[in-house]
Amino acid sequence: MTERTSLALVLAAGEGTRMRSGLPKVMHKVAGLPMLGHVLKAAESAGIGRFAVVVGSGADAVKSFVAKRVPDAGLYEQLERRGTAHAVLAAREALAEGADDVLVLYGDTPLVTAGTLSRLRAEIAKGAAVVVLGFRPADPTGYGRLIVENGRLVAIREEKDASPEERRIGLCNAGLMAFAGAGLVELLGRIGNDNAKGEFYLTDAVGIAHAEGLSVVAIETDADEVAGVNTRAELAAVEAIWQQRARRAAMLSGVTLVAPETVFFSHDTAIEPDVTIEPNVVFGTGVSVEGGAVIHAFSHLEGARIGSGAAVGPFARLRPGADVGPEAKVGNFVEVKNASIGAGAKVSHLTYIGDASVGAEANIGAGTVTCNYDGYDKAKTIIGEGAFIGSNSSLVAPVTIGDGAYVGSGSVVTEDVAPDALALGRARQVEKPGWAARFRAAKAASPRKRV
Repeated sequence: MTERTSLALVLAAGEGTRMRSGLPKVMHKVAGLPMLGHVLKAAESAGIGRFAVVVGSGADAVKSFVAKRVPDAGLYEQLERRGTAHAVLAAREALAEGADDVLVLYGDTPLVTAGTLSRLRAEIAKGAAVVVLGFRPADPTGYGRLIVENGRLVAIREEKDASPEERRIGLCNAGLMAFAGAGLVELLGRIGNDNAKGEFYLTDAVGIAHAEGLSVVAIETDADEVAGVNTRAELAAVEAIWQQRARRAAMLSGVTLVAPETVFFSHDTAIEPDVTIEPNVVFGTGVSVEGGAVIHAFSHLEGARIGSGAAVGPFARLRPGADVGPEAKVGNFVEVKNASIGAGAKVSHLTYIGDASVGAEANIGAGTVTCNYDGYDKAKTIIGEGAFIGSNSSLVAPVTIGDGAYVGSGSVVTEDVAPDALALGRARQVEKPGWAARFRAAKAASPRKRV
Protein backbone atom coordinates (compact mmCIF):
# COMPACT_ATOMS: atom_id res chain seq x y z
CA MET A 1 0.00 0.00 0.00
CA THR A 2 1.37 3.41 -1.00
CA GLU A 3 1.98 5.73 1.93
CA ARG A 4 -0.25 8.76 1.89
CA THR A 5 1.31 12.20 1.54
CA SER A 6 0.32 14.89 3.98
CA LEU A 7 0.66 18.59 4.66
CA ALA A 8 0.09 20.37 7.95
CA LEU A 9 -0.80 23.99 7.40
CA VAL A 10 -0.46 25.80 10.71
CA LEU A 11 -1.98 29.24 11.17
CA ALA A 12 0.28 31.20 13.50
CA ALA A 13 -0.55 34.78 12.60
CA GLY A 14 -2.15 35.76 15.92
CA GLU A 15 -0.69 38.76 17.75
CA GLY A 16 -0.03 38.98 21.48
CA THR A 17 -2.39 41.91 22.06
CA ARG A 18 -4.70 40.22 24.54
CA MET A 19 -1.69 38.57 26.13
CA ARG A 20 -0.41 42.09 26.89
CA SER A 21 2.86 41.05 25.30
CA GLY A 22 5.20 42.09 22.53
CA LEU A 23 5.87 38.38 21.94
CA PRO A 24 3.73 36.70 19.26
CA LYS A 25 0.99 34.75 20.94
CA VAL A 26 2.05 31.34 19.62
CA MET A 27 5.53 31.84 21.08
CA HIS A 28 4.30 31.86 24.66
CA LYS A 29 5.40 28.65 26.32
CA VAL A 30 3.61 25.67 27.79
CA ALA A 31 5.90 23.28 29.68
CA GLY A 32 8.92 25.15 28.36
CA LEU A 33 7.99 24.89 24.66
CA PRO A 34 6.24 27.57 22.58
CA MET A 35 2.63 26.67 21.89
CA LEU A 36 3.44 26.47 18.19
CA GLY A 37 6.09 23.85 19.00
CA HIS A 38 3.48 21.62 20.66
CA VAL A 39 1.30 21.74 17.54
CA LEU A 40 4.24 20.94 15.26
CA LYS A 41 5.30 18.10 17.54
CA ALA A 42 1.81 16.56 17.52
CA ALA A 43 1.65 16.80 13.73
CA GLU A 44 5.04 15.12 13.34
CA SER A 45 3.91 12.30 15.64
CA ALA A 46 0.79 11.90 13.49
CA GLY A 47 2.98 11.19 10.47
CA ILE A 48 2.71 14.55 8.75
CA GLY A 49 5.38 14.78 6.09
CA ARG A 50 5.37 18.48 5.13
CA PHE A 51 4.68 21.72 6.96
CA ALA A 52 3.57 25.18 5.96
CA VAL A 53 3.28 27.89 8.60
CA VAL A 54 1.36 31.10 7.98
CA VAL A 55 2.57 34.04 10.06
CA GLY A 56 1.67 37.68 10.41
CA SER A 57 3.88 40.41 9.08
CA GLY A 58 7.06 40.97 11.03
CA ALA A 59 6.75 37.78 13.11
CA ASP A 60 10.51 37.28 13.24
CA ALA A 61 10.43 35.23 16.43
CA VAL A 62 7.99 32.78 14.88
CA LYS A 63 9.97 32.53 11.66
CA SER A 64 13.20 31.89 13.57
CA PHE A 65 11.60 29.21 15.73
CA VAL A 66 10.04 27.38 12.79
CA ALA A 67 13.33 27.50 10.84
CA LYS A 68 15.10 25.77 13.74
CA ARG A 69 12.30 23.38 14.70
CA VAL A 70 11.23 22.29 11.20
CA PRO A 71 13.93 23.48 8.77
CA ASP A 72 12.06 22.22 5.71
CA ALA A 73 8.81 24.00 6.56
CA GLY A 74 7.47 26.64 4.22
CA LEU A 75 6.90 30.07 5.75
CA TYR A 76 4.18 32.31 4.38
CA GLU A 77 3.00 35.76 5.44
CA GLN A 78 -0.61 36.84 5.69
CA LEU A 79 -0.13 40.53 5.08
CA GLU A 80 -3.80 41.39 5.62
CA ARG A 81 -6.08 39.84 8.23
CA ARG A 82 -9.04 38.84 6.06
CA GLY A 83 -10.22 35.60 7.63
CA THR A 84 -9.15 31.99 8.03
CA ALA A 85 -9.65 30.96 4.40
CA HIS A 86 -7.59 33.96 3.34
CA ALA A 87 -4.86 32.82 5.77
CA VAL A 88 -4.86 29.31 4.33
CA LEU A 89 -4.60 30.64 0.78
CA ALA A 90 -1.54 32.64 1.83
CA ALA A 91 0.16 29.24 1.54
CA ARG A 92 -1.28 28.61 -1.93
CA GLU A 93 2.19 27.65 -3.17
CA ALA A 94 2.43 24.81 -0.63
CA LEU A 95 -1.11 23.64 -1.41
CA ALA A 96 -0.34 23.59 -5.12
CA GLU A 97 2.48 21.10 -4.54
CA GLY A 98 -0.19 18.53 -3.73
CA ALA A 99 -0.89 16.15 -0.87
CA ASP A 100 -3.37 13.38 -0.17
CA ASP A 101 -4.54 15.15 2.96
CA VAL A 102 -4.10 18.66 4.30
CA LEU A 103 -4.60 19.48 7.97
CA VAL A 104 -5.36 23.05 8.96
CA LEU A 105 -4.17 23.62 12.51
CA TYR A 106 -3.80 26.59 14.83
CA GLY A 107 -0.64 27.58 16.66
CA ASP A 108 -2.50 28.48 19.85
CA THR A 109 -4.03 25.03 20.55
CA PRO A 110 -1.06 23.30 22.21
CA LEU A 111 -3.03 20.43 23.75
CA VAL A 112 -4.08 18.80 20.49
CA THR A 113 -2.79 15.22 20.29
CA ALA A 114 -1.25 13.14 17.55
CA GLY A 115 -4.05 10.63 18.01
CA THR A 116 -6.72 13.14 17.10
CA LEU A 117 -4.77 14.38 14.08
CA SER A 118 -4.39 10.78 12.92
CA ARG A 119 -8.16 10.35 13.20
CA LEU A 120 -8.68 13.40 10.98
CA ARG A 121 -6.30 11.94 8.39
CA ALA A 122 -8.03 8.56 8.57
CA GLU A 123 -11.37 10.09 7.59
CA ILE A 124 -9.79 11.66 4.50
CA ALA A 125 -8.24 8.28 3.65
CA LYS A 126 -11.74 6.73 3.83
CA GLY A 127 -13.02 9.16 1.22
CA ALA A 128 -14.12 12.33 3.00
CA ALA A 129 -13.40 15.61 1.23
CA VAL A 130 -13.65 17.71 4.41
CA VAL A 131 -13.38 16.70 8.07
CA VAL A 132 -14.17 19.07 10.92
CA LEU A 133 -13.11 18.52 14.52
CA GLY A 134 -15.92 19.13 17.00
CA PHE A 135 -16.23 19.23 20.77
CA ARG A 136 -18.95 19.61 23.39
CA PRO A 137 -18.20 22.48 25.77
CA ALA A 138 -20.03 22.83 29.07
CA ASP A 139 -21.46 26.08 27.72
CA PRO A 140 -21.72 26.26 23.91
CA THR A 141 -22.57 29.96 23.91
CA GLY A 142 -20.56 31.82 21.30
CA TYR A 143 -19.39 28.75 19.38
CA GLY A 144 -20.38 27.74 15.87
CA ARG A 145 -22.64 24.68 15.88
CA LEU A 146 -22.01 21.62 13.73
CA ILE A 147 -25.18 20.67 11.85
CA VAL A 148 -25.07 16.92 11.24
CA GLU A 149 -27.72 15.07 9.24
CA ASN A 150 -27.63 11.31 8.67
CA GLY A 151 -24.02 11.16 9.75
CA ARG A 152 -22.96 13.91 7.36
CA LEU A 153 -21.90 17.40 8.31
CA VAL A 154 -24.01 19.76 6.24
CA ALA A 155 -23.10 23.15 7.73
CA ILE A 156 -21.36 25.09 10.46
CA ARG A 157 -23.78 27.64 11.83
CA GLU A 158 -22.47 30.62 13.73
CA GLU A 159 -24.52 31.33 16.83
CA LYS A 160 -25.78 34.68 15.62
CA ASP A 161 -27.21 32.96 12.53
CA ALA A 162 -28.52 29.85 14.29
CA SER A 163 -32.18 29.11 14.95
CA PRO A 164 -33.31 28.40 18.54
CA GLU A 165 -33.29 24.69 17.73
CA GLU A 166 -29.78 24.86 16.30
CA ARG A 167 -28.53 26.74 19.35
CA ARG A 168 -29.52 23.75 21.45
CA ILE A 169 -26.97 21.63 19.60
CA GLY A 170 -24.07 20.81 21.89
CA LEU A 171 -21.56 19.81 19.22
CA CYS A 172 -19.41 22.85 18.41
CA ASN A 173 -16.71 23.75 15.93
CA ALA A 174 -13.18 23.40 17.30
CA GLY A 175 -11.64 25.08 14.26
CA LEU A 176 -9.27 22.29 13.23
CA MET A 177 -10.07 20.79 9.83
CA ALA A 178 -8.74 18.28 7.32
CA PHE A 179 -9.16 18.35 3.57
CA ALA A 180 -8.54 16.04 0.69
CA GLY A 181 -5.64 17.62 -1.18
CA ALA A 182 -7.09 17.14 -4.65
CA GLY A 183 -9.11 20.17 -5.66
CA LEU A 184 -8.55 22.01 -2.41
CA VAL A 185 -7.26 25.23 -3.97
CA GLU A 186 -10.34 25.35 -6.21
CA LEU A 187 -12.65 24.67 -3.25
CA LEU A 188 -11.11 27.47 -1.21
CA GLY A 189 -11.30 29.79 -4.20
CA ARG A 190 -15.11 29.48 -4.16
CA ILE A 191 -15.35 30.86 -0.63
CA GLY A 192 -16.77 34.37 -0.68
CA ASN A 193 -16.76 37.22 1.81
CA ASP A 194 -20.44 38.07 1.82
CA ASN A 195 -20.65 38.60 5.57
CA ALA A 196 -20.69 41.43 8.07
CA LYS A 197 -16.90 41.53 8.38
CA GLY A 198 -16.17 41.04 4.71
CA GLU A 199 -13.83 38.16 5.54
CA PHE A 200 -13.23 34.77 3.95
CA TYR A 201 -14.19 32.03 6.42
CA LEU A 202 -12.70 28.56 6.11
CA THR A 203 -15.83 27.09 7.67
CA ASP A 204 -17.79 28.05 4.53
CA ALA A 205 -15.97 25.22 2.77
CA VAL A 206 -18.29 22.80 4.57
CA GLY A 207 -21.45 24.10 2.94
CA ILE A 208 -19.81 24.42 -0.47
CA ALA A 209 -18.48 20.87 -0.38
CA HIS A 210 -21.79 19.46 0.83
CA ALA A 211 -23.70 21.29 -1.90
CA GLU A 212 -21.39 19.68 -4.47
CA GLY A 213 -22.17 16.23 -3.14
CA LEU A 214 -18.79 15.70 -1.54
CA SER A 215 -18.42 13.76 1.70
CA VAL A 216 -18.17 16.06 4.72
CA VAL A 217 -17.92 14.57 8.22
CA ALA A 218 -17.31 15.62 11.80
CA ILE A 219 -15.38 13.81 14.50
CA GLU A 220 -15.34 14.65 18.20
CA THR A 221 -12.72 15.21 20.86
CA ASP A 222 -12.82 16.50 24.42
CA ALA A 223 -12.96 20.21 25.14
CA ASP A 224 -9.56 20.31 26.86
CA GLU A 225 -7.75 19.12 23.75
CA VAL A 226 -8.90 22.04 21.62
CA ALA A 227 -8.58 24.75 24.26
CA GLY A 228 -7.22 27.88 22.63
CA VAL A 229 -5.16 30.59 24.29
CA ASN A 230 -5.81 34.31 24.01
CA THR A 231 -4.93 35.56 27.50
CA ARG A 232 -2.40 34.84 30.23
CA ALA A 233 -5.19 33.29 32.30
CA GLU A 234 -6.00 30.85 29.49
CA LEU A 235 -2.28 30.13 29.11
CA ALA A 236 -2.11 29.16 32.80
CA ALA A 237 -5.21 26.97 32.43
CA VAL A 238 -3.68 25.14 29.47
CA GLU A 239 -0.41 24.69 31.38
CA ALA A 240 -2.35 23.10 34.24
CA ILE A 241 -4.05 20.64 31.89
CA TRP A 242 -0.73 19.77 30.23
CA GLN A 243 0.93 19.15 33.59
CA GLN A 244 -1.96 16.99 34.75
CA ARG A 245 -1.59 14.85 31.64
CA ALA A 246 2.17 14.57 32.11
CA ARG A 247 1.88 13.57 35.76
CA ARG A 248 -0.64 10.87 34.99
CA ALA A 249 1.48 9.53 32.13
CA ALA A 250 4.56 9.44 34.38
CA MET A 251 2.78 7.53 37.13
CA LEU A 252 1.26 5.06 34.66
CA SER A 253 4.77 4.44 33.29
CA GLY A 254 6.07 3.43 36.72
CA VAL A 255 7.24 6.71 38.27
CA THR A 256 6.30 7.49 41.86
CA LEU A 257 5.08 11.04 42.46
CA VAL A 258 4.57 11.54 46.20
CA ALA A 259 2.51 14.69 45.69
CA PRO A 260 1.73 14.81 41.96
CA GLU A 261 0.11 18.23 41.96
CA THR A 262 3.36 19.84 43.15
CA VAL A 263 5.65 18.38 40.47
CA PHE A 264 6.14 20.30 37.21
CA PHE A 265 7.54 18.71 34.07
CA SER A 266 8.98 20.10 30.86
CA HIS A 267 7.79 19.03 27.43
CA ASP A 268 10.93 16.89 26.99
CA THR A 269 11.38 15.44 30.49
CA ALA A 270 12.40 11.77 30.25
CA ILE A 271 11.98 9.63 33.36
CA GLU A 272 12.46 5.88 33.57
CA PRO A 273 10.36 3.53 35.74
CA ASP A 274 11.10 3.18 39.46
CA VAL A 275 12.13 6.79 39.89
CA THR A 276 10.71 8.51 42.97
CA ILE A 277 9.97 12.22 42.91
CA GLU A 278 9.14 13.95 46.15
CA PRO A 279 6.98 17.12 46.51
CA ASN A 280 7.78 20.49 44.96
CA VAL A 281 10.21 19.46 42.24
CA VAL A 282 10.51 21.49 39.02
CA PHE A 283 11.95 20.08 35.80
CA GLY A 284 13.25 22.56 33.25
CA THR A 285 14.05 21.52 29.71
CA GLY A 286 16.53 18.80 28.85
CA VAL A 287 16.33 16.53 31.92
CA SER A 288 16.58 12.75 31.91
CA VAL A 289 16.37 10.53 35.00
CA GLU A 290 17.35 6.88 34.99
CA GLY A 291 15.64 4.11 36.93
CA GLY A 292 15.90 3.90 40.71
CA ALA A 293 16.92 7.52 41.20
CA VAL A 294 15.28 9.66 43.88
CA ILE A 295 14.64 13.36 43.43
CA HIS A 296 14.02 14.78 46.88
CA ALA A 297 11.75 17.70 47.66
CA PHE A 298 12.23 21.32 46.58
CA SER A 299 14.77 20.60 43.84
CA HIS A 300 15.09 22.38 40.50
CA LEU A 301 16.63 20.56 37.52
CA GLU A 302 17.44 21.83 34.05
CA GLY A 303 19.60 20.42 31.27
CA ALA A 304 20.75 17.58 33.50
CA ARG A 305 21.15 13.81 33.46
CA ILE A 306 20.64 11.77 36.62
CA GLY A 307 22.02 8.24 36.61
CA SER A 308 20.43 5.08 37.98
CA GLY A 309 20.08 4.94 41.73
CA ALA A 310 21.35 8.47 42.25
CA ALA A 311 19.87 10.83 44.85
CA VAL A 312 19.32 14.54 44.31
CA GLY A 313 18.21 17.04 46.94
CA PRO A 314 16.36 18.12 48.91
CA PHE A 315 16.83 21.78 47.91
CA ALA A 316 19.29 20.95 45.12
CA ARG A 317 19.77 22.86 41.90
CA LEU A 318 21.09 21.12 38.79
CA ARG A 319 21.89 23.55 35.99
CA PRO A 320 22.63 22.77 32.32
CA GLY A 321 25.47 20.32 31.85
CA ALA A 322 25.05 18.60 35.21
CA ASP A 323 25.67 14.86 34.85
CA VAL A 324 25.10 12.85 38.01
CA GLY A 325 26.44 9.31 37.81
CA PRO A 326 24.90 6.07 39.09
CA GLU A 327 24.47 5.87 42.88
CA ALA A 328 25.94 9.34 43.29
CA LYS A 329 24.52 11.85 45.75
CA VAL A 330 23.88 15.56 45.29
CA GLY A 331 22.48 16.77 48.59
CA ASN A 332 20.74 19.73 50.14
CA PHE A 333 21.70 23.25 49.06
CA VAL A 334 24.09 21.96 46.42
CA GLU A 335 24.36 23.56 42.98
CA VAL A 336 25.93 21.72 40.04
CA LYS A 337 26.59 23.37 36.68
CA ASN A 338 28.37 21.94 33.64
CA ALA A 339 29.95 19.25 35.77
CA SER A 340 30.01 15.48 36.01
CA ILE A 341 29.62 13.70 39.34
CA GLY A 342 31.11 10.21 39.10
CA ALA A 343 29.49 6.96 40.16
CA GLY A 344 29.05 6.76 43.92
CA ALA A 345 30.51 10.20 44.55
CA LYS A 346 28.98 12.32 47.31
CA VAL A 347 28.37 16.06 47.27
CA SER A 348 26.18 16.11 50.32
CA HIS A 349 25.53 19.73 51.29
CA LEU A 350 26.16 23.46 50.93
CA THR A 351 28.43 23.20 47.92
CA TYR A 352 28.93 24.64 44.43
CA ILE A 353 30.41 22.43 41.73
CA GLY A 354 30.76 24.27 38.42
CA ASP A 355 32.80 23.47 35.31
CA ALA A 356 34.22 20.42 36.99
CA SER A 357 34.70 16.68 36.92
CA VAL A 358 34.28 14.73 40.16
CA GLY A 359 35.64 11.19 40.07
CA ALA A 360 33.88 8.04 41.21
CA GLU A 361 33.54 7.57 44.98
CA ALA A 362 34.98 11.00 45.73
CA ASN A 363 33.64 12.86 48.78
CA ILE A 364 33.10 16.61 48.66
CA GLY A 365 32.76 18.23 52.07
CA ALA A 366 30.24 20.89 53.07
CA GLY A 367 30.97 24.41 51.88
CA THR A 368 33.30 23.40 49.07
CA VAL A 369 33.42 25.79 46.12
CA THR A 370 35.00 25.25 42.74
CA CYS A 371 36.17 28.76 41.88
CA ASN A 372 35.61 28.50 38.14
CA TYR A 373 35.26 32.13 37.02
CA ASP A 374 37.80 34.93 37.16
CA GLY A 375 35.46 37.61 35.86
CA TYR A 376 36.41 36.96 32.24
CA ASP A 377 36.89 33.23 31.60
CA LYS A 378 35.74 29.89 32.96
CA ALA A 379 38.24 27.22 34.00
CA LYS A 380 37.86 23.59 34.98
CA THR A 381 38.43 21.72 38.22
CA ILE A 382 39.25 18.00 38.05
CA ILE A 383 38.78 15.93 41.20
CA GLY A 384 40.05 12.37 40.94
CA GLU A 385 38.48 9.10 41.94
CA GLY A 386 38.26 8.49 45.66
CA ALA A 387 39.52 11.98 46.51
CA PHE A 388 38.41 13.61 49.76
CA ILE A 389 37.80 17.36 49.85
CA GLY A 390 37.51 18.72 53.37
CA SER A 391 34.73 21.10 54.35
CA ASN A 392 34.91 24.79 53.50
CA SER A 393 37.56 24.37 50.84
CA SER A 394 38.00 26.58 47.79
CA LEU A 395 39.44 24.95 44.68
CA VAL A 396 40.72 27.70 42.39
CA ALA A 397 40.50 26.55 38.77
CA PRO A 398 42.22 25.46 36.69
CA VAL A 399 43.32 22.82 39.17
CA THR A 400 43.52 19.03 39.41
CA ILE A 401 43.13 16.98 42.59
CA GLY A 402 44.64 13.54 42.00
CA ASP A 403 43.02 10.17 42.67
CA GLY A 404 42.82 9.39 46.36
CA ALA A 405 44.19 12.76 47.43
CA TYR A 406 43.04 14.65 50.53
CA VAL A 407 42.42 18.36 50.85
CA GLY A 408 42.36 19.59 54.43
CA SER A 409 39.29 21.47 55.63
CA GLY A 410 39.36 25.22 55.11
CA SER A 411 42.01 25.08 52.39
CA VAL A 412 42.37 27.36 49.41
CA VAL A 413 43.93 25.18 46.72
CA THR A 414 45.61 26.96 43.82
CA GLU A 415 48.01 24.28 42.60
CA ASP A 416 47.54 20.69 41.44
CA VAL A 417 47.54 18.00 44.14
CA ALA A 418 49.27 14.68 43.42
CA PRO A 419 47.41 11.39 43.82
CA ASP A 420 47.23 10.14 47.42
CA ALA A 421 48.80 13.38 48.73
CA LEU A 422 47.48 15.66 51.47
CA ALA A 423 47.14 19.33 50.56
CA LEU A 424 46.79 22.07 53.18
CA GLY A 425 46.27 25.58 51.97
CA ARG A 426 45.35 27.51 55.10
CA ALA A 427 47.03 29.86 57.55
CA ARG A 428 48.78 28.32 60.57
CA GLN A 429 46.68 28.56 63.74
CA VAL A 430 48.02 30.92 66.41
CA GLU A 431 46.83 30.80 70.02
CA LYS A 432 47.25 33.67 72.54
CA PRO A 433 46.56 32.45 76.11
CA GLY A 434 44.27 34.68 78.22
CA TRP A 435 43.54 37.09 75.34
CA ALA A 436 39.75 36.65 75.51
CA ALA A 437 39.55 37.39 79.26
CA ARG A 438 41.69 40.52 78.91
CA PHE A 439 39.55 41.69 75.96
CA ARG A 440 36.32 41.34 77.93
CA ALA A 441 37.75 43.10 80.96
CA ALA A 442 38.92 46.03 78.87
CA LYS A 443 35.54 46.37 77.25
CA ALA A 444 33.76 46.24 80.57
CA ALA A 445 35.93 49.08 81.93
CA SER A 446 35.31 51.28 78.91
CA PRO A 447 32.92 54.21 79.44
CA ARG A 448 31.49 53.66 75.95
CA LYS A 449 27.90 52.32 76.06
CA ARG A 450 27.58 48.74 74.97
CA VAL A 451 24.96 48.02 72.32
